[in-house]
Amino acid sequence: MKRNRWRGRRNHVQHNHRRLCNGQPYTVFHHRHSTERPEQRELQSLQNSGRGQAESSSASSHSCQSSSVPELPGFYYDPEKNRYFRLLPGHNNCNPLTKESIHQKEMERQRLKLLKEDEKIIKKTPRSGLNSSIILRKKQLGFYSSITYCRLIHELKVNCMQRRKLEIENLNSSLLLSGSNNFKLIVADTTSERIIAVNDTEREGCKYGIVNLRGLGKNSLTVETYDNPCFTNCKVNSVCWASLRHQDSHVLLCLMGAAENLGCASLLPASFFSSSNTAVERGMSWRFNISTAWSCAWCHNPQANNCFSTGLNQRIIVTNAVTGHHQTFNTNSDVLAQQFATQSPVLYNGCRSGEIFSIDVRQCNHKGQKWKAGQFFHDSAVTSVNLLKSEQYLMAADMLGQIKLWDLRKLKCVKEYSGHKNEHTILPLHINEEEGLLSAVGQDCYTRIWSLQDAHLLRTIPSPSPSSRDSIPSVVFSSQLGGARGVPGLLMAVRQDLYYFSYKTDDPYCLDIKDMECSTLHSD
Repeated sequence: MKRNRWRGRRNHVQHNHRRLCNGQPYTVFHHRHSTERPEQRELQSLQNSGRGQAESSSASSHSCQSSSVPELPGFYYDPEKNRYFRLLPGHNNCNPLTKESIHQKEMERQRLKLLKEDEKIIKKTPRSGLNSSIILRKKQLGFYSSITYCRLIHELKVNCMQRRKLEIENLNSSLLLSGSNNFKLIVADTTSERIIAVNDTEREGCKYGIVNLRGLGKNSLTVETYDNPCFTNCKVNSVCWASLRHQDSHVLLCLMGAAENLGCASLLPASFFSSSNTAVERGMSWRFNISTAWSCAWCHNPQANNCFSTGLNQRIIVTNAVTGHHQTFNTNSDVLAQQFATQSPVLYNGCRSGEIFSIDVRQCNHKGQKWKAGQFFHDSAVTSVNLLKSEQYLMAADMLGQIKLWDLRKLKCVKEYSGHKNEHTILPLHINEEEGLLSAVGQDCYTRIWSLQDAHLLRTIPSPSPSSRDSIPSVVFSSQLGGARGVPGLLMAVRQDLYYFSYKTDDPYCLDIKDMECSTLHSD
Protein backbone atom coordinates (compact mmCIF):
# COMPACT_ATOMS: atom_id res chain seq x y z
CA MET A 1 0.00 0.00 0.00
CA LYS A 2 2.79 2.39 0.91
CA ARG A 3 4.68 1.41 -2.24
CA ASN A 4 1.71 2.31 -4.47
CA ARG A 5 1.30 5.67 -2.71
CA TRP A 6 5.01 6.46 -3.22
CA ARG A 7 4.72 5.57 -6.94
CA GLY A 8 1.76 7.94 -7.30
CA ARG A 9 3.71 10.84 -5.76
CA ARG A 10 6.72 10.14 -7.99
CA ASN A 11 4.57 10.13 -11.15
CA HIS A 12 3.09 13.53 -10.20
CA VAL A 13 6.53 15.01 -9.60
CA GLN A 14 7.79 13.74 -12.98
CA HIS A 15 4.68 15.13 -14.69
CA ASN A 16 5.24 18.57 -13.12
CA HIS A 17 8.90 18.51 -14.17
CA ARG A 18 7.95 17.76 -17.79
CA ARG A 19 5.40 20.61 -17.83
CA LEU A 20 7.98 22.98 -16.34
CA CYS A 21 10.55 22.14 -19.03
CA ASN A 22 7.98 22.66 -21.78
CA GLY A 23 7.28 26.25 -20.66
CA GLN A 24 3.76 25.44 -19.33
CA PRO A 25 2.29 27.18 -16.28
CA TYR A 26 3.82 26.03 -13.03
CA THR A 27 1.31 24.12 -10.87
CA VAL A 28 1.77 21.86 -7.86
CA PHE A 29 -0.38 18.82 -6.96
CA HIS A 30 -1.16 18.58 -3.23
CA HIS A 31 -1.39 15.31 -1.34
CA ARG A 32 -2.02 14.64 2.27
CA HIS A 33 1.39 13.09 2.92
CA SER A 34 3.39 14.76 0.11
CA THR A 35 6.91 15.99 0.74
CA GLU A 36 7.02 19.13 -1.39
CA ARG A 37 10.17 21.11 -1.97
CA PRO A 38 10.40 24.58 -0.37
CA GLU A 39 10.74 26.20 -3.82
CA GLN A 40 7.52 24.55 -4.96
CA ARG A 41 5.59 25.68 -1.87
CA GLU A 42 6.92 29.23 -2.28
CA LEU A 43 5.97 29.36 -5.95
CA GLN A 44 2.50 27.99 -5.23
CA SER A 45 1.91 30.55 -2.48
CA LEU A 46 2.99 33.33 -4.84
CA GLN A 47 0.53 32.08 -7.43
CA ASN A 48 -2.28 32.01 -4.88
CA SER A 49 -1.44 35.51 -3.69
CA GLY A 50 -1.35 36.76 -7.29
CA ARG A 51 -4.72 35.13 -7.96
CA GLY A 52 -6.19 36.73 -4.84
CA GLN A 53 -4.93 40.14 -5.85
CA ALA A 54 -6.51 39.81 -9.29
CA GLU A 55 -9.88 38.88 -7.80
CA SER A 56 -9.88 41.62 -5.15
CA SER A 57 -8.68 44.45 -7.43
CA SER A 58 -10.15 43.67 -10.82
CA ALA A 59 -10.41 47.36 -11.70
CA SER A 60 -6.65 47.95 -11.42
CA SER A 61 -4.41 47.84 -14.48
CA HIS A 62 -2.15 44.96 -15.51
CA SER A 63 0.95 47.02 -14.95
CA CYS A 64 0.03 47.60 -11.31
CA GLN A 65 -0.57 43.88 -10.81
CA SER A 66 2.74 42.84 -12.36
CA SER A 67 4.63 45.40 -10.29
CA SER A 68 3.01 44.19 -7.03
CA VAL A 69 3.92 40.54 -7.68
CA PRO A 70 7.51 39.65 -6.70
CA GLU A 71 9.94 38.66 -9.43
CA LEU A 72 11.39 35.16 -9.33
CA PRO A 73 14.72 34.38 -11.04
CA GLY A 74 14.08 32.30 -14.12
CA PHE A 75 10.32 32.96 -14.17
CA TYR A 76 8.03 35.45 -15.87
CA TYR A 77 4.69 36.56 -14.41
CA ASP A 78 1.92 37.07 -16.97
CA PRO A 79 -0.68 39.51 -15.54
CA GLU A 80 -3.31 38.48 -18.09
CA LYS A 81 -3.13 34.77 -17.25
CA ASN A 82 -2.21 35.50 -13.61
CA ARG A 83 0.48 32.82 -13.59
CA TYR A 84 4.22 32.35 -13.58
CA PHE A 85 5.96 30.94 -16.66
CA ARG A 86 9.46 29.63 -16.79
CA LEU A 87 11.97 31.46 -19.01
CA LEU A 88 13.79 29.03 -21.27
CA PRO A 89 17.43 29.58 -22.27
CA GLY A 90 18.51 30.11 -25.86
CA HIS A 91 17.59 32.35 -28.78
CA ASN A 92 16.31 29.81 -31.34
CA ASN A 93 12.99 30.06 -33.12
CA CYS A 94 11.58 27.05 -31.29
CA ASN A 95 11.88 28.75 -27.92
CA PRO A 96 8.41 30.03 -27.00
CA LEU A 97 9.47 32.38 -24.20
CA THR A 98 12.65 34.42 -23.72
CA LYS A 99 13.45 37.73 -22.07
CA GLU A 100 14.03 39.30 -25.48
CA SER A 101 10.65 38.23 -26.83
CA ILE A 102 8.87 39.41 -23.68
CA HIS A 103 10.60 42.80 -23.84
CA GLN A 104 9.86 43.16 -27.56
CA LYS A 105 6.20 42.31 -27.00
CA GLU A 106 5.92 44.88 -24.22
CA MET A 107 7.64 47.56 -26.32
CA GLU A 108 5.29 46.92 -29.24
CA ARG A 109 2.25 47.11 -26.96
CA GLN A 110 3.49 50.44 -25.58
CA ARG A 111 4.16 51.78 -29.09
CA LEU A 112 0.66 50.94 -30.29
CA LYS A 113 -0.80 52.57 -27.20
CA LEU A 114 1.15 55.78 -27.79
CA LEU A 115 0.23 55.78 -31.49
CA LYS A 116 -3.42 55.62 -30.54
CA GLU A 117 -3.02 58.51 -28.09
CA ASP A 118 -1.02 60.45 -30.67
CA GLU A 119 -3.95 60.36 -33.11
CA LYS A 120 -6.29 62.15 -30.71
CA ILE A 121 -7.69 65.42 -31.99
CA ILE A 122 -7.12 67.36 -28.77
CA LYS A 123 -3.87 66.76 -26.93
CA LYS A 124 -2.58 67.98 -23.61
CA THR A 125 -0.63 71.20 -23.65
CA PRO A 126 3.14 70.77 -23.13
CA ARG A 127 3.01 73.12 -20.12
CA SER A 128 0.14 73.18 -17.66
CA GLY A 129 -1.97 76.33 -17.67
CA LEU A 130 -0.51 77.63 -20.92
CA ASN A 131 -2.37 77.93 -24.22
CA SER A 132 -2.32 80.20 -27.25
CA SER A 133 -4.81 82.68 -25.83
CA ILE A 134 -2.76 83.26 -22.68
CA ILE A 135 0.46 83.58 -24.69
CA LEU A 136 -1.09 86.07 -27.12
CA ARG A 137 -2.57 88.13 -24.29
CA LYS A 138 0.77 88.33 -22.45
CA LYS A 139 2.48 89.29 -25.70
CA GLN A 140 0.01 92.16 -26.20
CA LEU A 141 0.54 93.32 -22.61
CA GLY A 142 4.30 93.34 -23.11
CA PHE A 143 5.19 90.44 -20.79
CA TYR A 144 6.67 88.41 -23.68
CA SER A 145 9.15 89.59 -26.28
CA SER A 146 8.69 88.53 -29.89
CA ILE A 147 11.36 85.85 -29.50
CA THR A 148 9.73 84.36 -26.38
CA TYR A 149 6.30 84.57 -28.00
CA CYS A 150 7.42 82.69 -31.12
CA ARG A 151 9.25 80.09 -29.06
CA LEU A 152 6.18 79.33 -26.92
CA ILE A 153 3.89 79.19 -29.96
CA HIS A 154 6.27 76.72 -31.60
CA GLU A 155 6.09 74.58 -28.47
CA LEU A 156 2.30 74.48 -28.76
CA LYS A 157 2.47 73.79 -32.48
CA VAL A 158 4.94 70.93 -32.01
CA ASN A 159 2.57 69.32 -29.54
CA CYS A 160 -0.26 69.58 -32.11
CA MET A 161 1.65 68.13 -35.09
CA GLN A 162 -0.29 65.60 -37.14
CA ARG A 163 1.29 62.68 -39.03
CA ARG A 164 0.70 62.28 -42.76
CA LYS A 165 2.38 59.96 -45.22
CA LEU A 166 4.17 61.47 -48.23
CA GLU A 167 4.07 60.23 -51.78
CA ILE A 168 7.48 59.93 -53.45
CA GLU A 169 7.62 60.62 -57.18
CA ASN A 170 10.45 59.99 -59.64
CA LEU A 171 10.64 60.72 -63.34
CA ASN A 172 12.92 57.76 -63.86
CA SER A 173 11.71 54.18 -63.69
CA SER A 174 14.56 53.21 -61.33
CA LEU A 175 13.13 54.76 -58.19
CA LEU A 176 15.53 55.81 -55.51
CA LEU A 177 13.34 54.78 -52.63
CA SER A 178 11.59 51.71 -53.99
CA GLY A 179 11.76 48.04 -53.17
CA SER A 180 12.95 46.81 -49.80
CA ASN A 181 15.60 49.50 -49.30
CA ASN A 182 15.23 51.03 -45.86
CA PHE A 183 16.15 54.61 -45.05
CA LYS A 184 19.36 54.90 -43.09
CA LEU A 185 19.62 58.68 -42.71
CA ILE A 186 18.45 61.96 -44.21
CA VAL A 187 20.24 65.32 -43.98
CA ALA A 188 18.70 68.65 -45.06
CA ASP A 189 20.58 71.50 -46.71
CA THR A 190 20.80 75.01 -45.23
CA THR A 191 17.48 76.24 -46.65
CA SER A 192 15.64 72.89 -46.14
CA GLU A 193 14.81 72.74 -49.87
CA ARG A 194 16.52 69.39 -50.41
CA ILE A 195 17.58 66.37 -48.39
CA ILE A 196 20.29 63.85 -49.12
CA ALA A 197 18.83 60.38 -48.47
CA VAL A 198 20.91 57.25 -47.83
CA ASN A 199 19.26 53.84 -48.14
CA ASP A 200 20.54 50.39 -47.24
CA THR A 201 20.31 47.85 -50.07
CA GLU A 202 19.66 44.13 -49.89
CA ARG A 203 23.23 43.22 -50.91
CA GLU A 204 24.97 44.92 -47.97
CA GLY A 205 25.52 48.17 -49.81
CA CYS A 206 23.97 51.62 -50.01
CA LYS A 207 22.40 53.92 -52.52
CA TYR A 208 22.06 57.63 -52.06
CA GLY A 209 20.38 60.50 -53.83
CA ILE A 210 18.63 63.84 -53.37
CA VAL A 211 14.95 64.44 -52.59
CA ASN A 212 13.43 67.79 -53.56
CA LEU A 213 11.01 69.24 -50.99
CA ARG A 214 9.85 72.28 -52.96
CA GLY A 215 6.53 70.65 -53.82
CA LEU A 216 5.68 70.08 -50.16
CA GLY A 217 2.86 72.31 -48.92
CA LYS A 218 -0.34 72.41 -46.91
CA ASN A 219 -2.33 70.94 -49.78
CA SER A 220 0.45 68.85 -51.32
CA LEU A 221 1.89 65.66 -49.87
CA THR A 222 4.28 64.88 -52.72
CA VAL A 223 8.06 65.09 -52.93
CA GLU A 224 10.25 64.39 -55.95
CA THR A 225 13.55 62.54 -56.08
CA TYR A 226 16.42 63.31 -58.42
CA ASP A 227 16.48 60.64 -61.12
CA ASN A 228 20.15 59.63 -60.98
CA PRO A 229 20.92 57.90 -57.66
CA CYS A 230 24.34 56.44 -56.87
CA PHE A 231 24.94 52.85 -55.84
CA THR A 232 27.87 51.46 -53.87
CA ASN A 233 28.78 48.19 -52.21
CA CYS A 234 30.16 50.10 -49.21
CA LYS A 235 28.36 51.36 -46.16
CA VAL A 236 27.87 55.12 -45.75
CA ASN A 237 28.90 56.11 -42.22
CA SER A 238 28.44 59.87 -42.46
CA VAL A 239 27.20 62.52 -44.89
CA CYS A 240 27.01 66.33 -44.93
CA TRP A 241 26.46 69.20 -47.37
CA ALA A 242 29.51 71.04 -48.73
CA SER A 243 29.75 74.61 -50.10
CA LEU A 244 32.54 74.38 -52.66
CA ARG A 245 31.31 76.62 -55.52
CA HIS A 246 28.26 78.05 -53.79
CA GLN A 247 26.14 77.23 -50.78
CA ASP A 248 25.35 73.51 -50.57
CA SER A 249 26.76 72.89 -54.05
CA HIS A 250 28.23 69.47 -53.17
CA VAL A 251 27.63 66.43 -50.99
CA LEU A 252 30.39 64.93 -48.83
CA LEU A 253 30.11 61.21 -47.98
CA CYS A 254 32.29 58.88 -45.91
CA LEU A 255 32.29 55.30 -47.24
CA MET A 256 33.48 52.37 -45.16
CA GLY A 257 36.00 50.02 -46.72
CA ALA A 258 35.06 46.41 -47.41
CA ALA A 259 37.42 43.43 -47.81
CA GLU A 260 40.35 44.58 -49.95
CA ASN A 261 38.76 47.90 -50.89
CA LEU A 262 39.83 50.94 -48.89
CA GLY A 263 37.35 53.40 -47.53
CA CYS A 264 37.06 56.82 -49.12
CA ALA A 265 35.61 60.30 -48.81
CA SER A 266 33.60 61.26 -51.89
CA LEU A 267 32.79 64.86 -52.78
CA LEU A 268 30.02 64.95 -55.39
CA PRO A 269 28.23 67.96 -56.95
CA ALA A 270 24.51 68.09 -56.24
CA SER A 271 23.87 68.27 -59.99
CA PHE A 272 25.51 64.85 -60.29
CA PHE A 273 22.26 63.25 -59.09
CA SER A 274 20.27 64.64 -62.01
CA SER A 275 20.38 62.98 -65.43
CA SER A 276 20.07 66.39 -67.10
CA ASN A 277 23.54 67.51 -66.00
CA THR A 278 26.41 67.91 -68.44
CA ALA A 279 29.57 65.88 -68.75
CA VAL A 280 31.57 68.75 -67.30
CA GLU A 281 29.42 68.76 -64.16
CA ARG A 282 29.80 65.00 -63.84
CA GLY A 283 33.57 65.36 -63.90
CA MET A 284 33.64 67.88 -61.03
CA SER A 285 33.87 65.22 -58.31
CA TRP A 286 36.66 64.18 -55.95
CA ARG A 287 37.56 60.92 -54.26
CA PHE A 288 40.02 60.68 -51.37
CA ASN A 289 41.15 57.21 -50.27
CA ILE A 290 41.24 56.86 -46.50
CA SER A 291 40.72 54.16 -43.92
CA THR A 292 37.41 53.69 -42.14
CA ALA A 293 35.87 57.12 -41.48
CA TRP A 294 33.26 57.57 -38.77
CA SER A 295 32.41 61.25 -39.27
CA CYS A 296 32.91 64.20 -41.59
CA ALA A 297 32.44 67.98 -41.49
CA TRP A 298 32.78 70.88 -43.93
CA CYS A 299 34.40 74.20 -42.97
CA HIS A 300 32.47 77.39 -43.85
CA ASN A 301 35.05 79.81 -42.47
CA PRO A 302 36.97 81.71 -45.21
CA GLN A 303 40.28 81.29 -43.37
CA ALA A 304 40.09 77.55 -44.08
CA ASN A 305 38.32 77.79 -47.42
CA ASN A 306 37.44 74.55 -49.28
CA CYS A 307 38.56 72.37 -46.35
CA PHE A 308 36.80 69.41 -44.83
CA SER A 309 37.61 67.00 -42.03
CA THR A 310 37.17 63.26 -41.57
CA GLY A 311 37.22 61.46 -38.23
CA LEU A 312 38.96 58.08 -38.41
CA ASN A 313 40.31 55.42 -36.07
CA GLN A 314 42.54 57.37 -33.65
CA ARG A 315 43.26 60.21 -36.04
CA ILE A 316 41.79 63.23 -37.82
CA ILE A 317 42.55 64.25 -41.40
CA VAL A 318 41.88 67.82 -42.56
CA THR A 319 41.95 68.06 -46.38
CA ASN A 320 41.79 70.91 -48.85
CA ALA A 321 39.37 69.77 -51.54
CA VAL A 322 40.95 71.92 -54.28
CA THR A 323 44.68 71.40 -53.71
CA GLY A 324 44.48 67.96 -52.11
CA HIS A 325 46.82 69.08 -49.31
CA HIS A 326 46.06 67.44 -45.98
CA GLN A 327 47.37 67.30 -42.43
CA THR A 328 46.88 64.56 -39.86
CA PHE A 329 46.20 64.87 -36.12
CA ASN A 330 46.68 61.69 -34.10
CA THR A 331 44.27 61.02 -31.25
CA ASN A 332 43.92 58.39 -28.53
CA SER A 333 40.45 57.26 -29.60
CA ASP A 334 38.14 56.97 -32.60
CA VAL A 335 36.50 60.25 -33.65
CA LEU A 336 32.75 59.64 -33.96
CA ALA A 337 31.40 63.21 -34.29
CA GLN A 338 32.71 66.49 -35.73
CA GLN A 339 31.61 70.06 -36.46
CA PHE A 340 33.42 73.19 -37.63
CA ALA A 341 32.84 76.61 -36.12
CA THR A 342 31.87 79.39 -38.55
CA GLN A 343 33.38 82.42 -36.80
CA SER A 344 36.84 80.80 -36.68
CA PRO A 345 38.47 77.76 -38.36
CA VAL A 346 38.15 75.60 -35.24
CA LEU A 347 37.09 71.95 -35.40
CA TYR A 348 35.22 70.32 -32.49
CA ASN A 349 35.53 66.54 -32.08
CA GLY A 350 33.76 63.88 -30.02
CA CYS A 351 35.55 60.58 -29.39
CA ARG A 352 34.67 57.03 -28.44
CA SER A 353 36.48 57.52 -25.13
CA GLY A 354 34.07 60.33 -24.18
CA GLU A 355 36.60 63.09 -24.79
CA ILE A 356 35.57 66.32 -26.54
CA PHE A 357 38.24 68.73 -27.75
CA SER A 358 38.84 71.41 -30.36
CA ILE A 359 41.55 71.99 -33.00
CA ASP A 360 42.56 75.19 -34.73
CA VAL A 361 43.23 73.91 -38.26
CA ARG A 362 45.47 76.89 -39.09
CA GLN A 363 48.26 75.50 -36.94
CA CYS A 364 50.56 72.79 -38.25
CA ASN A 365 50.85 69.53 -36.39
CA HIS A 366 54.40 68.99 -35.15
CA LYS A 367 55.66 66.23 -32.90
CA GLY A 368 55.63 67.23 -29.26
CA GLN A 369 53.38 70.22 -29.92
CA LYS A 370 50.11 70.50 -28.01
CA TRP A 371 47.31 71.22 -30.44
CA LYS A 372 44.28 70.19 -28.38
CA ALA A 373 42.23 72.92 -26.73
CA GLY A 374 39.14 73.02 -24.57
CA GLN A 375 39.13 69.41 -23.38
CA PHE A 376 36.22 68.00 -21.37
CA PHE A 377 34.69 64.55 -21.01
CA HIS A 378 31.44 62.59 -21.14
CA ASP A 379 30.96 59.29 -19.32
CA SER A 380 30.58 57.33 -22.57
CA ALA A 381 31.28 57.48 -26.30
CA VAL A 382 30.22 60.82 -27.81
CA THR A 383 27.84 60.38 -30.76
CA SER A 384 27.04 63.99 -31.69
CA VAL A 385 28.47 67.50 -31.18
CA ASN A 386 26.53 70.64 -32.17
CA LEU A 387 27.60 74.25 -31.77
CA LEU A 388 25.02 76.90 -31.02
CA LYS A 389 25.11 80.04 -33.17
CA SER A 390 26.91 82.14 -30.56
CA GLU A 391 29.63 79.42 -30.56
CA GLN A 392 29.93 79.82 -26.80
CA TYR A 393 27.89 76.71 -26.09
CA LEU A 394 28.14 73.15 -27.41
CA MET A 395 25.53 70.40 -27.26
CA ALA A 396 26.80 66.82 -27.01
CA ALA A 397 25.17 63.39 -26.75
CA ASP A 398 26.70 60.04 -25.78
CA MET A 399 25.94 56.31 -25.71
CA LEU A 400 24.49 56.47 -22.20
CA GLY A 401 21.61 58.56 -23.49
CA GLN A 402 22.95 61.75 -21.90
CA ILE A 403 22.47 65.08 -23.70
CA LYS A 404 24.43 67.94 -22.15
CA LEU A 405 24.86 71.63 -22.93
CA TRP A 406 28.41 72.81 -22.27
CA ASP A 407 29.68 76.35 -21.69
CA LEU A 408 32.89 76.50 -23.74
CA ARG A 409 34.21 79.48 -21.78
CA LYS A 410 34.07 77.70 -18.42
CA LEU A 411 34.22 74.11 -19.79
CA LYS A 412 31.26 73.33 -17.57
CA CYS A 413 27.97 71.52 -18.13
CA VAL A 414 25.13 74.01 -17.65
CA LYS A 415 22.10 71.96 -18.70
CA GLU A 416 21.00 68.34 -19.20
CA TYR A 417 18.15 67.01 -21.34
CA SER A 418 16.69 63.80 -19.92
CA GLY A 419 14.70 61.06 -21.64
CA HIS A 420 17.00 60.19 -24.56
CA LYS A 421 17.71 56.46 -25.07
CA ASN A 422 20.95 55.16 -26.54
CA GLU A 423 23.37 52.33 -25.81
CA HIS A 424 25.54 51.60 -28.84
CA THR A 425 24.36 53.63 -31.87
CA ILE A 426 25.72 56.83 -33.44
CA LEU A 427 22.64 59.08 -33.38
CA PRO A 428 22.58 62.80 -34.31
CA LEU A 429 21.04 65.79 -32.54
CA HIS A 430 18.96 68.44 -34.33
CA ILE A 431 18.99 71.99 -32.96
CA ASN A 432 16.61 74.72 -34.16
CA GLU A 433 17.56 77.85 -32.24
CA GLU A 434 15.04 80.26 -33.79
CA GLU A 435 12.22 77.90 -32.84
CA GLY A 436 13.90 77.08 -29.49
CA LEU A 437 13.69 73.31 -30.05
CA LEU A 438 15.98 70.30 -29.69
CA SER A 439 15.00 67.00 -31.31
CA ALA A 440 16.63 63.56 -31.32
CA VAL A 441 15.71 59.97 -32.20
CA GLY A 442 16.59 57.35 -29.61
CA GLN A 443 17.66 53.78 -30.03
CA ASP A 444 14.15 52.80 -28.91
CA CYS A 445 12.87 54.45 -32.16
CA TYR A 446 11.06 57.25 -30.30
CA THR A 447 11.51 60.86 -31.47
CA ARG A 448 11.73 63.31 -28.57
CA ILE A 449 11.49 67.09 -28.73
CA TRP A 450 12.71 69.33 -25.90
CA SER A 451 12.58 73.03 -25.19
CA LEU A 452 16.06 74.31 -25.85
CA GLN A 453 15.80 76.95 -23.13
CA ASP A 454 14.70 74.99 -20.05
CA ALA A 455 15.20 71.33 -21.19
CA HIS A 456 11.49 70.56 -20.78
CA LEU A 457 10.39 67.47 -22.74
CA LEU A 458 7.59 68.70 -25.00
CA ARG A 459 6.62 65.61 -26.96
CA THR A 460 7.51 61.96 -27.54
CA ILE A 461 6.60 60.62 -30.99
CA PRO A 462 6.45 56.82 -31.49
CA SER A 463 7.64 55.29 -34.73
CA PRO A 464 4.91 54.48 -37.28
CA SER A 465 6.64 51.12 -37.88
CA PRO A 466 7.49 48.34 -35.40
CA SER A 467 10.70 49.10 -33.51
CA SER A 468 13.89 47.26 -34.40
CA ARG A 469 17.60 47.99 -34.64
CA ASP A 470 17.54 48.31 -38.43
CA SER A 471 14.51 50.65 -38.54
CA ILE A 472 15.53 53.61 -36.38
CA PRO A 473 13.88 56.71 -37.89
CA SER A 474 15.84 59.65 -39.25
CA VAL A 475 14.26 63.10 -38.89
CA VAL A 476 14.59 66.69 -40.10
CA PHE A 477 12.78 69.58 -38.41
CA SER A 478 12.39 73.04 -39.93
CA SER A 479 9.96 75.94 -39.88
CA GLN A 480 10.42 76.22 -43.67
CA LEU A 481 10.42 72.76 -45.20
CA GLY A 482 10.70 73.26 -48.94
CA GLY A 483 12.49 76.62 -48.93
CA ALA A 484 11.78 80.24 -48.01
CA ARG A 485 8.05 79.82 -48.60
CA GLY A 486 7.94 76.32 -47.19
CA VAL A 487 5.80 74.85 -44.45
CA PRO A 488 6.82 74.15 -40.85
CA GLY A 489 6.95 70.65 -39.46
CA LEU A 490 8.93 67.46 -38.97
CA LEU A 491 10.05 65.11 -41.75
CA MET A 492 10.56 61.49 -40.69
CA ALA A 493 12.10 58.68 -42.76
CA VAL A 494 11.53 55.13 -41.49
CA ARG A 495 11.88 51.89 -43.45
CA GLN A 496 10.76 52.74 -47.03
CA ASP A 497 8.36 55.56 -46.11
CA LEU A 498 8.50 59.32 -45.61
CA TYR A 499 6.16 60.98 -43.11
CA TYR A 500 5.38 64.66 -42.67
CA PHE A 501 4.27 65.92 -39.24
CA SER A 502 2.48 69.16 -40.04
CA TYR A 503 1.43 72.02 -37.80
CA LYS A 504 -2.32 71.85 -37.24
CA THR A 505 -4.41 75.00 -37.61
CA ASP A 506 -7.74 73.61 -36.37
CA ASP A 507 -6.54 72.73 -32.85
CA PRO A 508 -8.15 74.90 -30.14
CA TYR A 509 -4.84 75.19 -28.27
CA CYS A 510 -2.82 76.43 -31.28
CA LEU A 511 -2.78 79.60 -33.33
CA ASP A 512 -2.43 79.75 -37.06
CA ILE A 513 1.15 80.04 -38.29
CA LYS A 514 0.44 83.48 -39.77
CA ASP A 515 -0.28 84.85 -36.28
CA MET A 516 3.20 84.03 -35.00
CA GLU A 517 4.87 87.25 -36.20
CA CYS A 518 8.15 85.43 -36.69
CA SER A 519 9.32 88.20 -39.00
CA THR A 520 10.08 90.24 -35.89
CA LEU A 521 12.69 87.71 -34.82
CA HIS A 522 15.35 89.18 -37.06
CA SER A 523 14.56 92.75 -36.01
CA ASP A 524 14.93 91.83 -32.34
